[in-house]
Amino acid sequence: MDTVRRTALVEDLMERFPQVPREAVIKEDLLRGGMAFEESALSGTADGTGTDVKPKSYFIFSFDHRTLPELGAAALNRPPEEIVLTGGPYDLRRTVVSVRVNPDSPYVVRGGEDGTLGLHLDGVRIADVGLPPMPEYYRHTLSNGKSVMEVAPTIQWGYLIYLTVFRVCQYFGAKEECQFCDINHNWRQHKAAGRPYTGVKPVEEVLEALEIIDRYDTAGASRAYTLTGGSITSRVAGRDEADFYGHYAKAIEERFPGRWTGKVVAQALPRADVQRFHDHGIRIYHPNFEVWDRRLFQLHCPGKERYVGRDEWHRRILDSAEVFGSRNVIPNFVAGIEMARPSGFTDVGEAIASTTEGLRFFMSHGIVPRFTTWCPEPTTPLGRANPLGAPLEYHIRLLEAYRATLQEHGLSSPPGYGPAGPGRAVFSVSSFMDSLEGMEGLEETAAATA
Repeated sequence: MDTVRRTALVEDLMERFPQVPREAVIKEDLLRGGMAFEESALSGTADGTGTDVKPKSYFIFSFDHRTLPELGAAALNRPPEEIVLTGGPYDLRRTVVSVRVNPDSPYVVRGGEDGTLGLHLDGVRIADVGLPPMPEYYRHTLSNGKSVMEVAPTIQWGYLIYLTVFRVCQYFGAKEECQFCDINHNWRQHKAAGRPYTGVKPVEEVLEALEIIDRYDTAGASRAYTLTGGSITSRVAGRDEADFYGHYAKAIEERFPGRWTGKVVAQALPRADVQRFHDHGIRIYHPNFEVWDRRLFQLHCPGKERYVGRDEWHRRILDSAEVFGSRNVIPNFVAGIEMARPSGFTDVGEAIASTTEGLRFFMSHGIVPRFTTWCPEPTTPLGRANPLGAPLEYHIRLLEAYRATLQEHGLSSPPGYGPAGPGRAVFSVSSFMDSLEGMEGLEETAAATA
C-alpha cells in the first residue's frame, strides 16, 4: 500500500467507526506496521547508554519489521522503548505506543526546526512525540556490572517490570515453534551482535535488580511485574515449568511482600501446578491461547497442540480460574494471525466472528482475555508470508467487538494493566485498554481476591 493511500485509509476508518477512539486507530496502525526514525530522532548507542531517553530493551521478542543487521541507524543508536503521542490535526489525547521499527513505514518520527519531535504521515505532522525519560534505576548497575535494563526492564511507561527469566523456548524448529513467534531468533540475533542478553537469569540477579528499582522508583511508577519466558517441555536448571517460574515468584514475594502485583505468563498448566504459582504469591495468570480457531491453533501453534492440545489448553484455563478467581486469569491472543496467509481467514468479518466466538467462550466464564497486536517479524514463517500483517480494518473492528463482548457479559477491563480509556492507558502493545473508556476495573481486585 502506498503512503498516500494510508492517510485516506486511516481517516476512512475513523469516520466509519467513530465509537473507536481515533487514538486507537493511529496506535493500531503503528503497532501492525511499525514506525521509522530519522537518524536525528535517535540518540544513545546500541547498548542504550549515553542518553536521557529510555531505550528499547528487546524484553522478549524483537517487535521489529527488520532484523538488527537491517535496521541501520536504529540498530547503532537504539530507539526508545515507547513513544507518547499528543495533539496534531486529530487532536490526539495522550497515547503510549510500543516502538516497532520499520524503516519502510509511512509513519516517520523526525525532529522539527524547533528541535521538537513529531510523527509524520505522508509528510504531514500528525502528532507531537514525547520520549520516555531514562529512569534513575537504569543508571545503576548490579554488583556484577550488568544493567538493570538487561535483567529487569520496565515497559508501559514504567508501570510493568518485565522479567523474561528464560530467553529461549523449548518449542524448537518448524514442527514445534509458534509460527508467529521470534523469541528464539531474537535471542540469537542479540548474541550474534555481541549485546548482553542473558539466557537464564539467576534469581539473585533478579532480586538485586528489583532492589535497585525499589530504591530509586521513589514515585512508585512500577506497579506490577511479569515473570515469563519460553515454554519448558522438559527442565531448565533441573526444574519443570511451574517450579522454574515459581521459584522466582517465591523469592520476589519473600523479599518484597506486596510491593508489586505479581503476574506470570506460562503455558496452560495442570491445576496443581497453577496452585503452586498462587501459593508463591502470584496473583494474575496469563495462559495465552494465541488464536481461537481450532484449525489455525493447530497450524500456528504446533508445539502447543502437540504437548497439550487446544481443548486441554482451554480446560486448563477454566480450571485455573478456580485457583486465581476468574478475573485474575487473563489469557492473551495475538490479534491478526487469524488473517495470516496461507491458511488464515481472507474475510475480515469471518476473522472477527471467529475471535468473538472465543471472547464469548471465555467471558461467559468471567475470564477476560486481552490481546497483543501482531507484529509480523521477518524471521518467522507468518511474518515472511505476511510482511504487511493483518488489515487495519480487522484491528479496528476487533476493538469494537472486544468492547461489545465485555458489555454483553457485564465485565470491565482486567486488573494489572493500569488505567483504561483514551488519554489514560499505558498498555503499549495493543489498544484494547485505550478503547475501554468508562469500563475501568478496580486495580485492587487482584490483591483483594487472593
